[in-house]
Amino acid sequence: MKHEKDWYKDLVIYQIYPRSFKDGNHDGIGDLKGMIEKLDYLQELGINAVWMSPVFASPNVDNGYDISDYTAIMEEFGTMEDWDAFRDGAHARGIAIIMDLVLNHSSDKHLWFQESRKSRTNPYSDYYIWRAPAADGGAPNGWKSVFGGSAWEYVPERGQYYLHFFAKEQPDLNWDNPETKEKIFDIIRFWNAKGVDGYRIDAISYLDKGLDGRADPHAQFGTAACVNLEGTHRYIREMVAKTMTPDHLMSVGEVNINNDQDAINYSSAASEEFNMAIPFVPPIVEIRTWSPEKMKRDLHHNYELLKADGWWARFLSNHDKPRQVSLYGNDTTYREASAKMLAAYLHTLPGTPFVYQGEELGMTNVAYPSIEDYDDIDTRNAYHTMIEEEITPQEALAEAQRISRDNARTPMQWDDSAYGGFSDHTPWLGVNPNYKEINAASQMADDSSVFRFYQKLISLRKEHPVMAHGDLHLCCPEEGPVIAYTRSYQEETLLAVHNFSQDVQKFQYAGTSLQPDTPVLLSNYPEQDICPECEVLTLKPYETVIFQLS
Repeated sequence: MKHEKDWYKDLVIYQIYPRSFKDGNHDGIGDLKGMIEKLDYLQELGINAVWMSPVFASPNVDNGYDISDYTAIMEEFGTMEDWDAFRDGAHARGIAIIMDLVLNHSSDKHLWFQESRKSRTNPYSDYYIWRAPAADGGAPNGWKSVFGGSAWEYVPERGQYYLHFFAKEQPDLNWDNPETKEKIFDIIRFWNAKGVDGYRIDAISYLDKGLDGRADPHAQFGTAACVNLEGTHRYIREMVAKTMTPDHLMSVGEVNINNDQDAINYSSAASEEFNMAIPFVPPIVEIRTWSPEKMKRDLHHNYELLKADGWWARFLSNHDKPRQVSLYGNDTTYREASAKMLAAYLHTLPGTPFVYQGEELGMTNVAYPSIEDYDDIDTRNAYHTMIEEEITPQEALAEAQRISRDNARTPMQWDDSAYGGFSDHTPWLGVNPNYKEINAASQMADDSSVFRFYQKLISLRKEHPVMAHGDLHLCCPEEGPVIAYTRSYQEETLLAVHNFSQDVQKFQYAGTSLQPDTPVLLSNYPEQDICPECEVLTLKPYETVIFQLS
């Protein structure tokens, strides 16, 4: 597919987590054949781009985010021929392909690392980050890994430690080595030649480790010590300029944003880094800190920060977060209403919306009864850390259930047959037991379903450029659970109102009059309760309304 400059601004991107999307070869694991089977489903939904989490060869220590061969397909997902068939099928339907690249680290099973660990003189010696032991023979410094334990691992063959910010099976690549960097660029060129339309780059904020004294060796985590150093931005600019910009390929980085300058660096056109950024927030932080009031503050601030020269990646869910209806909405009494409200909120914001698989059905968190039922390395490590801190097993399990990345990774619920129609074989991860009530087949047969609501939203976004390109003006009180704003572009103005609460709320629009006959583009309730005399909208639990003002 050929692309014009800024084409990504009109995308609606659907994220597929391949292991959990659809099993096409009957082994209990999602794969490329299954993804091909569901291309018509994606086309019917209306999305025009797919971001697939990594499908590269991997031993799966971190569910594919530990890559052992960047130019091969993981055997459990199929073959390169299967990938080609998916690409061709997607492109024939006008769906762009966004690949998920992990460039901060590789798997320890990668040829580069297998050679690098043998000696200090082999051709791959400097592809990774090696340091001598400290004076006492221990790790070079006290940095911890994100997944627990030291960020350094000793290799007797070299008499040195290698750095791994994540699992010990994920050694960090040495971007300071020009040869390593060029080999990484060659990987991107390989996939460019295969017809990829863009890239989501994982954990990209830590390329420059600052081990020359710029990073604090006494910090608890290496990721915190070296995040967003100047070298990282320099490497990103070079990578994007050499491998993505010439063909207008889309780029989005999963990054850490700690201040305004970080956001500008990663997301403004002038910085010449990414088209947009996905800020990473640990699930436990998001769970404990989010509120409608915070959403309003962040929405206003981030819009003003980037509106002149940047773009926004809009998302509420992904493979690292709890299910959005369980976190921001109500996954019991008002599941459908809140799922629709969250969808309307996301798709009426400026920027490019990302739909994570299953959110278009209102899929919810799962609560497995035992820690042994969880696959996620981060969940298991967090649980065992809590046990070591003398938290009771019951409390530790409850916390693990809340924060687990497996909440988002349960198999897709296609129908009410065994295993939710995901597979005819026992799945690699347990299906959420609510699949009989929440599944694609039943929703596609129901014009009032969450799926059909998403479909209408995506269609509206294509019909009304104001939803992607219009300016944004908040028009709601700073306090309270109602988020409301106008979007204006050329001759069109929309008013979007969302009740982030199970309680009835009042909203009064201070602009032009809001009357019972004001046109409604979309709502999750059949009628709106507007007082004609006082121009007050009474919002039902989790009600969302998109008004056409002009």
